[in-house]
Amino acid sequence: MAELSRRRLLGAGAAAVGGAAAGWGAGLLTGGVRADAAPVAVVPFHGPHQAGVATPPPAHTTFVGLDLRPGVDRDAVVRLLRVWTDDAARLTAGRAALADTEPDLATVPAALTVTVGFGPGVFAATGRGDRRPPWLAPLPPFGVDRLESRWSDGDLLLQVGADDPVTVAHSLRVLLKGARSAATVRWTQRGFRRARGSEPDGTTMRNLMGQVDGTVNPRAGTADFDALVWIADGSWLAGGTSVVIRRTRLDLDGWDELDRPGREIVMGRRLSDGAPLTGDAEHDEPDFAARGVGGLTVIAPNSHIALARSADPGQRFHRRSFNYDEAPSGEEVSDSGLIFVSYQADPVAQFVPVQQRLSDADLFNTWSTPIGSAVFAIPPGAREGEYLGQALLAA
Repeated sequence: MAELSRRRLLGAGAAAVGGAAAGWGAGLLTGGVRADAAPVAVVPFHGPHQAGVATPPPAHTTFVGLDLRPGVDRDAVVRLLRVWTDDAARLTAGRAALADTEPDLATVPAALTVTVGFGPGVFAATGRGDRRPPWLAPLPPFGVDRLESRWSDGDLLLQVGADDPVTVAHSLRVLLKGARSAATVRWTQRGFRRARGSEPDGTTMRNLMGQVDGTVNPRAGTADFDALVWIADGSWLAGGTSVVIRRTRLDLDGWDELDRPGREIVMGRRLSDGAPLTGDAEHDEPDFAARGVGGLTVIAPNSHIALARSADPGQRFHRRSFNYDEAPSGEEVSDSGLIFVSYQADPVAQFVPVQQRLSDADLFNTWSTPIGSAVFAIPPGAREGEYLGQALLAA
């Protein structure tokens, strides 16, 4: 309760300061909102599923993996989740959190979503090891991996996304301040897509190699999506999902040396519009048996598109990936890549077989290297009056 008392005190202090200054600049406002302000985009926080999975991908998302501090127990984790749930509900609605020392930054939610995930350490710390899903563990090693601990694993996940980077930065700071007594930051990954409005809604993103990335994806709100993504086994995870986060370094400098036809052979798709080499439009079904000059298949059997496909319809998942671009060093021109993010009911059954095929033979492996990997359980959403993870942790 000490943490909550501190938060109430800080919240009251912030309200007092805000009240004292209410008159300043009031003439610039109309009904508390600037007359020329853009509509406020709000994604509801409460519901059967956490937002940030089926919702449209935002322009900016930051993923943070955290480690629980030694000695943290169930009560401490519950306190943290209560704080996070309350803070996230307020921030996503465009309201300041209770202990928000910069409340003015909370007024533009910009389609903010906050998603929380559990790693294996949560189950050990809270005495819930018997309720840990069997797939919640590091992925099996793949030959293409060059994993670094600074981008891998973790006890907790915070996924904070919005169409405005200021909103993401502010919300993340509020949430991390609330976690200081229970957890420390293990890694942070910042990702981006094109700004909202720069392309028509629903346009498939492009990665920094210029490729249309993520064409084949189940559509949210369909029975297919529900079956592939949401867990429906009657357990505490019902309504939740799993997430796999893979940080993949892209060799843009080496990619520069490959001509355009070569790049299209590697991917099995045209760069201009993402259409398969046997089709006319991005979403055309590829014909892997079609043959061209010399009797060779038009789409190479070890192209990325060919190996990512499976005859098993269960080997699919929902991807929501983001670009990253860090400061280069030395002779490098770029330090860039992809934060590959997939959501699925069972990563072992759905994600691992696809990744194994890609690791074994994908032509694209020459220019892409996984350097980080993490798996988390995403608990179901919280209804009004509940906290995230309550079905798992309630006494």
